[in-house]
Amino acid sequence: MSANAHPDSTDLDRIHSAVKREKADLPPESQPAPLWATFLLMLVAIVAGGQLGPMAGGWSFDVSNPFSIAAGGMDPRPGADGAGATLDPFALAMKKGASGYAICGGCHQGNGAGLPGQFPPLAGSEWVTGGTERLIRVVQHGLVGAITVKGQGYNTPGGMQPFGAAMSSQDLANVLTYIRNTWGNEGTMITKEMVQKVRDEEKRATQWTEAELQPFADKNVEGEIPAGPGATAAAAAK
Repeated sequence: MSANAHPDSTDLDRIHSAVKREKADLPPESQPAPLWATFLLMLVAIVAGGQLGPMAGGWSFDVSNPFSIAAGGMDPRPGADGAGATLDPFALAMKKGASGYAICGGCHQGNGAGLPGQFPPLAGSEWVTGGTERLIRVVQHGLVGAITVKGQGYNTPGGMQPFGAAMSSQDLANVLTYIRNTWGNEGTMITKEMVQKVRDEEKRATQWTEAELQPFADKNVEGEIPAGPGATAAAAAK
């Protein structure tokens, strides 16, 4: 102990610490709420909620139960049930394709202009508005090496990676329909059935080259076009 320390300083500190740990005294005539009162308040809240439920539109186990949703019941999430019920197939594909394009925009940019020398443009591209079979094969299996788009040369480092394993046939169809009809482009929609047909026929495991895809440059995958530019009469009547 130092020469200047008070002989009782250690005891005083210990006493003060003990006082700080003590809970504050309740005001005179105050008592903790009894357990039965807490239980009663909880019961009242439950009953009140049950009464307010019907007033607010009601509650149904069939609506909120996720298992009934999987079995075909209504999805209670905002905008989930019938989200595209009023849209024709083309408009619905465009709407969903706009969201799916996020994975493409990092390279081809949000405006579809790409980056000079590296990532080719989608806006005004003959690769996009040309034959649907070449476009589906590019996205399904990828593309590597030098290519020419709108008269300009591009050579993406590592090439364009395949998206067939990462996206469903429907998702790919939506994105391809979107890019064929955005930034001034106009083309027939690509359906899930068209994408699936190419998948079933072509089991390629490597990326394409421009030369290999040349035979498909102007070839369209057969199938009904339900809506949008070039919609077939049979699909429109249906």
